Amino acid sequence: MSFALLISGQGNQHPAMLPWLADDAIVNDMRTRLGVEDWRRALADPGWAERNDNAQTLLTGLALAAWNQLAPLVASPAAIAGYSVGELPAFSAAGVLEPASALALAQRRAEAMDECAARAPGGLLAVTGLSRPGLERLRADTGLALAIRNGEESVILGGPIAALAQAQRAAELAGAQCTRLRVNVASHTPWMREAADSFSRTLENVRFHAPRVVLFSNAADRIRDASSARVALAAQIATTVRWDECMENVMGRQVRCVLEIGPGQALARMWSQRYPGVPARACDDFRSAAAIAAWLNSHAD
Repeated sequence: MSFALLISGQGNQHPAMLPWLADDAIVNDMRTRLGVEDWRRALADPGWAERNDNAQTLLTGLALAAWNQLAPLVASPAAIAGYSVGELPAFSAAGVLEPASALALAQRRAEAMDECAARAPGGLLAVTGLSRPGLERLRADTGLALAIRNGEESVILGGPIAALAQAQRAAELAGAQCTRLRVNVASHTPWMREAADSFSRTLENVRFHAPRVVLFSNAADRIRDASSARVALAAQIATTVRWDECMENVMGRQVRCVLEIGPGQALARMWSQRYPGVPARACDDFRSAAAIAAWLNSHAD
């Protein structure tokens, strides 16, 4: 088979996510770090689920565990990419980081971002349906930054709370669809520069490896060695996530299908809208790891 592995970020976490996931050493490590016995019960509390430190640690741990349990049943992916914090488990799946290191780094990443957000509170706003000129006018009027680019008319803006509210009113008046994301930091914008610098210093003491499979990043296209992996992982905290380019790069590997690991089906839907000829499914769609493997095998070369 020739498939791509995409690992999602935070915002869609829910108690019933990854229903097939079994407890293993990675899940137990994650629970210990979070201080919870039952992560599904914890997720039922929206206040707990939306905290940046909880979400980043939880989603990294669950993605690491999901791939750990699925990998023995399938071939190696032809390409891997992670969305926002999903880059940590994606880099691990590609062999760049050990799972325990990726999980520890998720905590440190969240801490650095929360420290930064405490000095400059902010958030993210998804905007769909504005033309490029309309989007540029909106950014000029509000001072918001382009946090994530999912497509030509599908973006996520980041910045201060008041500016987000102003942008939402203006964009909706212009006919766009807007959604405030369930995050409390202006991720992937210049407001996170101090967090990126802090995380970069943390990464200096972490062992990195060259990827064992083709790996694409949010901020630096293809990752070919340990040094570029370290730089890219810190840079994306304060720079635009170019997810549209990540999808183009993955498609360039001529994959036969795409599997998303994480909560919900957002990345699978985006892929299907862009490349309807290449099937995409999310792990949340399945009831067992064996069923996921069977679906991937059904698209074998």
